Amino acid sequence: MYLAAISNSSLLAGTMLFRVILAPDDIRRLHLEILPARVEELMIILQQELGLEGLLVVQFEVPAFGNELCNLTNMSDLPEERATLKVFQKQTSEPSFDSQISDTSLDIASLPSALSGSSTPVRDRPWPDPFIVPKFSSDVELRLKHGNNAYHKDGSLLSDVSKDVPKELKSDILDKLAEDMYAFKTHPTSAECGLVAKSLIDKYPCLMERGSSCGWYGWKYRLVFKMGNFRQKLRIVGSLELSVNSKQPASGKKRKRQKARKSEVNFLPDFPHGKSSTTLEEERCAFESEMKKRTIDGKKVDALMESTFSLRRKEVIRDEPPVKELKSRWSALFSERQIVTEFRRIVSVDLKKTFFDRLDEYVPRFLRLYRARDNPVKELQVLIQSLDEDECGSITLNLTCNSHWEVTRQVSVSFENN
Repeated sequence: MYLAAISNSSLLAGTMLFRVILAPDDIRRLHLEILPARVEELMIILQQELGLEGLLVVQFEVPAFGNELCNLTNMSDLPEERATLKVFQKQTSEPSFDSQISDTSLDIASLPSALSGSSTPVRDRPWPDPFIVPKFSSDVELRLKHGNNAYHKDGSLLSDVSKDVPKELKSDILDKLAEDMYAFKTHPTSAECGLVAKSLIDKYPCLMERGSSCGWYGWKYRLVFKMGNFRQKLRIVGSLELSVNSKQPASGKKRKRQKARKSEVNFLPDFPHGKSSTTLEEERCAFESEMKKRTIDGKKVDALMESTFSLRRKEVIRDEPPVKELKSRWSALFSERQIVTEFRRIVSVDLKKTFFDRLDEYVPRFLRLYRARDNPVKELQVLIQSLDEDECGSITLNLTCNSHWEVTRQVSVSFENN
């Protein structure tokens, strides 16, 4: 759970090397080039860098007390350069959705209207590499243009005048970057935030930080904090993807946290604009009726499966139905065509293309093994001959998708029988 209402406070200068004790058999080393000014912000860094979740308790060894542990409440209490921390998860119930709404410190009105969405899925592209820095508002672009001109002229930075980038300029930049990052991923990793910060400094070197080895270390953690605040605002206004872990079951039994896996781009999208669970259920019944017909309208089924994606993900993630029940409600999902399409909706990757591209890597080795055999397989002779006659020597020119599979299957079966 992300700690709400973290401000864009300045980061403390100086590097710090931490020895972090997570468990008796899990002790890690963590090096920070710039320290955050608040303990809450340090907790966010620990969550990002060490893969931790939930509300954390951070303790540190106090040299004055013989290295006994005390709770860390102020960053100035830490010894210089090196410190040993003990970090563990605080056992507490998650706040309810109603209690989150009462937090008036978050500016809900600042949420971009584009996030409400009019279609599903919300995201149709994977995380870009490299990350393209978006176009900011006209006044911000003008200030950055003047800043870059000064940088290329005499090497001066925007932070040279007031020892930091102006607060309102920094806030405008972070807001726009967070909005664009969320369009690709709900929970970007610390490394991905670093790539965005690097792209920002590459495009606008006037924003570089003096005293940082890379020039963008502080921007990286400002983005981490900003994304947390951004998610909290969306959680308060009822985003399904972000509020899925907010409410505890009435039974009081602890429920496992649900979050997107590494490659999932659309984990739990909101319903399309203007639609509810009732209207989506009607569409689900419509394509189930279509599936029972002797001649199925494939385009109609595709369209209905696309529009009911958010309802289907809600059932799969929240209800976790058995496969038998899932198959009875979403029979079309178990066809090859819809498996490939659903994979694209969730991961934003073409399953067949990725599969056959990887298969291409193994086919040449299979064929070398096959040609070394004494007793060839008749079913493969035509395919092998077409490869031999290929003037370019390229496997992919002559092999169709089915041929890819047939070559690999026949060769592997022949070796297994042998």
